[in-house]
Amino acid sequence: MGRHDHGVSMLFFTILLIAFSPALPALALKPSTKLSSTFSIASSGQINSNSVLVALLDSHYTELAELVEKALLLQTLEEAVGKHNITIFAPRNEALERQMDPEFKRFLLEPRNLKSLQMLVMFHVVPKRIGSEHWPSDESACSEHGTLWNDTVHLIVKGSGRKRLVDTAEILRPNDVVRPDGVIHGIERLLVPRSVEEDFNRRRSLRSIAAVIPEGAPEVDPRTHRLKKPASPSPAGSPPALPIYEAMAPGPSLAPAPAPGPGGPHHHFDGESQVKDFIHTLLHYGGYNEMADILVNLTSLATEMGRLVSEGYVITVLAPNDEAMAKLTTDQLSEPGAPEQIIYYHIIPEYQTEESMYNAVRRFGKVRYDTLRLPHKVVAQEADGSVKFGQGDGSAYLFDPDIYTDGRISVQGIDGVLFPPQETKVPEKKMTVKVATKPRRGKLQFPPQFKSLLFFFIDCQFLLYYTKNVIFPKSLIAVSDFTEFGF
Repeated sequence: MGRHDHGVSMLFFTILLIAFSPALPALALKPSTKLSSTFSIASSGQINSNSVLVALLDSHYTELAELVEKALLLQTLEEAVGKHNITIFAPRNEALERQMDPEFKRFLLEPRNLKSLQMLVMFHVVPKRIGSEHWPSDESACSEHGTLWNDTVHLIVKGSGRKRLVDTAEILRPNDVVRPDGVIHGIERLLVPRSVEEDFNRRRSLRSIAAVIPEGAPEVDPRTHRLKKPASPSPAGSPPALPIYEAMAPGPSLAPAPAPGPGGPHHHFDGESQVKDFIHTLLHYGGYNEMADILVNLTSLATEMGRLVSEGYVITVLAPNDEAMAKLTTDQLSEPGAPEQIIYYHIIPEYQTEESMYNAVRRFGKVRYDTLRLPHKVVAQEADGSVKFGQGDGSAYLFDPDIYTDGRISVQGIDGVLFPPQETKVPEKKMTVKVATKPRRGKLQFPPQFKSLLFFFIDCQFLLYYTKNVIFPKSLIAVSDFTEFGF
């Protein structure tokens, strides 16, 4: 019985070995260190590990290899390598990382511009083998070669043949990677075909991004400080004529991103849909349900914010999370207008992102941002590698950066509710002032000699009266007797 089982096991193992024997050489291959190479090898049986395409994905031209994968061109390049030799002009990483226009890079990576990205990548691939010896020897000569996108590149030389160029890019590392089915030349910059450049300029035109300077100032009603109706026509996307505080509706207590297209009530921006979008983002993000509830149910701030954005203003919302909102007491929310006051203090009339605020506090230390709760400002400073708002126990850290950013509205999550500092009145000190007495007006002032003479005259009169009436009365001495003495 044991021998029978052993024989069946050996027979089953032999069948498995015969069945999987064609796959043993593939399993014996040494795996590459990069995922892109493994994907390239496994996706097509015609590509081997010594292919120029595998060498590109495993080389130091990582930025170009990343663009190839994002353009979904791996299968296309594999088919091209399987048919004929290819030549790849690979820009150095610095040209794609730091020297490329950020707006152009953002344009290439947008999903709707996939065709432009494919045109750009395939413009760097020529379906033939071109070595360094194939450049023309004379400066006046020029050789043209077609690319995979049915466009042409021009090979020229300058400086007595010492400098090789493909169009306007200099060849820095000729024959950098050489394989049996192709060659890679390192170039100094990115090659941009004219069709991609025209598409980028068309998307970046003033009409599409709505960034036109207003031709004239609109007329303002001096009584209400609001724009007169109907407002004077201005180009779509023009900056608002009034400060954001003048454009706000009266309440209980009553600063370079691409903007969305026109469609609002003033044909500038669709602010209501943008506010709805960022509130839905808060709900889907999780942890900010209380903030969304206050904006929609307890106050009419969502409508107010949508109207401001429609008129062209930009705002940054510091959104406290649910844990921070749960610490609010009923006394803080029960007063009339308290929810509005709290939210107004968390809205900055500028478009700020996590990167811009962190760079500001790193450079200037403390930064005071205006809020919609006049005249209070919120103080931001760097702390523990992040941005801290407020001071003391009432401070809050930037907890969830860039929850929502669309060029008009920026939402930054914080872990606390901010309150403006209390205004403490300094008691006034009573000052004791000594006032010098001044003589009253109209009182006669006499010199000392006159005073002594006056007192002498009064004494003489008193002595005369006393002598005539007391010492010598009239019954004893006649009045005529005193006339001799001059009385």
